[in-house]
Amino acid sequence: MSAPQFAALFGLAQTSPGPNMLIATLIGLHVAGLAGALVATLGMIGPSSLLTVLVAGVWERFRSARWRLILQAAITPVSGGLILAAALVVVRAADHGLPAWALTVVVMLVSFRVRLHPLVLLAAAAALGAALF
Repeated sequence: MSAPQFAALFGLAQTSPGPNMLIATLIGLHVAGLAGALVATLGMIGPSSLLTVLVAGVWERFRSARWRLILQAAITPVSGGLILAAALVVVRAADHGLPAWALTVVVMLVSFRVRLHPLVLLAAAAALGAALF
């Protein structure tokens, strides 16, 4: 698969909603047809799905265990930190210069204060960015 073909498939996968697992399916389809798409998709979602089913069973069995309550309380801040770290990676890749960083911070603060759909804020930031930069 050439670099332009991969870039086109990656761009197509990025336009799909939800978790971006579609890239594996598209590459599998390109390389080996329908069978390749099925194998690539199963390879992408199979291990994590199996692990989820196994962990869910253990999780329910130890419903009242002290370690589970502690772990459950720790998951929320850890998840929040991982989301913030991912957001920082995206912002650092997308924002070049102080005005772009300022626009990102303003949109972030507005999103915390105002109950608007995130896509509305994204569209407003994109329009401002296009107009100002």
